[in-house]
Amino acid sequence: MGEPALTTTLRGIVRVVLTVRSLDHAVHSGMFGGVVPDAITALIKLIATLHDAEGNVTVGGLESGVAPDLHYPEERLREESGLLDGVELIGSGSILTRMWAKPSITTIGIDAPSVATSSNTLVPKAVAKISMRIAPNEDPREAYQLLAEHLRANAPWGVKVEVELEEGGSGFSAESTGPVYDQARAAFTDAWGVAPVDVGIGGSIPFVAAFAQKFPDTRILVTGVEEPDTRAHGANESLHLGEFERVCLAEAILLERLALLRA
Repeated sequence: MGEPALTTTLRGIVRVVLTVRSLDHAVHSGMFGGVVPDAITALIKLIATLHDAEGNVTVGGLESGVAPDLHYPEERLREESGLLDGVELIGSGSILTRMWAKPSITTIGIDAPSVATSSNTLVPKAVAKISMRIAPNEDPREAYQLLAEHLRANAPWGVKVEVELEEGGSGFSAESTGPVYDQARAAFTDAWGVAPVDVGIGGSIPFVAAFAQKFPDTRILVTGVEEPDTRAHGANESLHLGEFERVCLAEAILLERLALLRA
């Protein structure tokens, strides 16, 4: 907070629904357990193949990039993310490269019997939603094929696997030079009293890539009113009013500068 930034890269996204089936109906876990695989255990085992022991994504063929060399120590990451004491970071490479330029995979939902309603049976079907962030220049269609091939190839015990594409969106990598970006950096400097830095964002805004493809000669500025404790998409999402005031000022200055540039 207190230091402005221009977003020059965004990761893309591939989101799939993964279904695992092992039986055509539920059966007693005492009578058949130890011989017949249940779908939940198979699903867990399959999801586990998506990362190596360090937490790097194991889907072969995915692209990786390199983030800007900015100072972002582990202590700051832990504080800003709310990581619990003793929980280790995952992946390898610089922290910012892991967050902005390399693929990541997260299990964001699972359909299976709840703890409260579970019974002593081998569950025949389990479903998970998998969100994969991809490098800014990765083709989401190719990334989906690589993910689907990995999941099918690693199905444990011959269980039946279905991989349905729910969403695919391209990342973005800006051409961040030229007079428009010069004026944007100057406007941010005027508003904050500090020169901005160029950053990447691990999140995805597929519309930006679509807009850039439709209007290839357009210079796109990606900015957002967020600070480390904004908690975007989470509970208690917030907006720091002091930073919001600076953003409004920066936008007004930028529009004035661009008007003068065109005059």
